[in-house]
Order: sequence, then C-alpha cells, then structure tokens
Amino acid sequence: MPKSIIRRWLPTPEQVRANNGLKFLGTLLHDPNLFHLNRHSVSVAFAVGVFTSFLPLPGQMIIAALLALWFRCNLPLSMILVWISNPVTMPAIFYSTYKLGAWILGTPPVDFRIELSWEWLTEEVGKIWLPLFFGSLLAGIFFAAVSYFAMQALWRWHVVKRWKMRINRRSAVG
Repeated sequence: MPKSIIRRWLPTPEQVRANNGLKFLGTLLHDPNLFHLNRHSVSVAFAVGVFTSFLPLPGQMIIAALLALWFRCNLPLSMILVWISNPVTMPAIFYSTYKLGAWILGTPPVDFRIELSWEWLTEEVGKIWLPLFFGSLLAGIFFAAVSYFAMQALWRWHVVKRWKMRINRRSAVG
C-alpha cells in the first residue's frame, strides 16, 4: 500500500498525543507501533477496525482504540475503519448479521420494527439480542480475517510491483 496516501489521511502521532481528550492515556500513546505504517501494523489495524465495525455496541471507536492498544497496531487507522458501520450502512449490516445469527442458532427470525424509544429498546432488544450479537461476532471475525489477508496481499503486491519497476528502470539505464 502506498504509505504516502495513507499518511495523507491519518493524523500525526503528535496531533493524537496533543488531543486533550486523550491525556488520560499518558504514555500509552508513546508506543511507536501505534503509528507505524508497515504491512503488519496496517493489516492488523484493518482487522481490528472491520471487526469492531460489526459489533452492535455503542462506543465502537473506544473499543477499536483499546483493541489497537492491545494488539499494538496502527491506532488512527483502526479507529477510522470503524466508520464502515455508519448511519447509512448500519441498518443493512445489523439486519444481515441478525439474520445470520438467527440462521446459525436455528431460531426463527422475529419480525420487528425499529423505533427510537425506551419502550422499544426494553421490549424488542430482548428478543433479538442473541442472534444479533452472535451473527455480528461471526461476521466481524470473518470480515476481519478477510481484510487482514487482503491487506497483506495488497501490500505484498505493491512491494513486488515497485521492485519490478526499479529493476526495469535499472536495466533501461544500464
């Protein structure tokens, strides 16, 4: 992957450390692995971000940040990738993961309508939480693995392509 493209989109380590909301983390943000752009760090960050985006929980960015700290992968990238599940894609993602969970658990899918009210939350979520959470975990693990191996392959492809370009340039000059 071209590092220059990724660097353009990510904040610098100094910008992250200067954020007043992150001061409580202290020296945890001084780990250079949290900001490296290498094949391993980016691949693991993709896996963390994609996995977390499938979790039907509030605070996905906090979860992604904690996982990035634990796995010592690129922190900003893992947090940015959580936005795969945004207000536009969230209904489709969670409906699909609910159907997957209901199918695997062998429970009949429940017809439900989403309403933004406390009554709906207390009554309906109790009926759908297990298939939704189970399907979300399975889909998150699957797509995290796919994204990890896809980033590994893309990174390697890019490196091999650059090697071949250098060899061609050297042979043309010599």
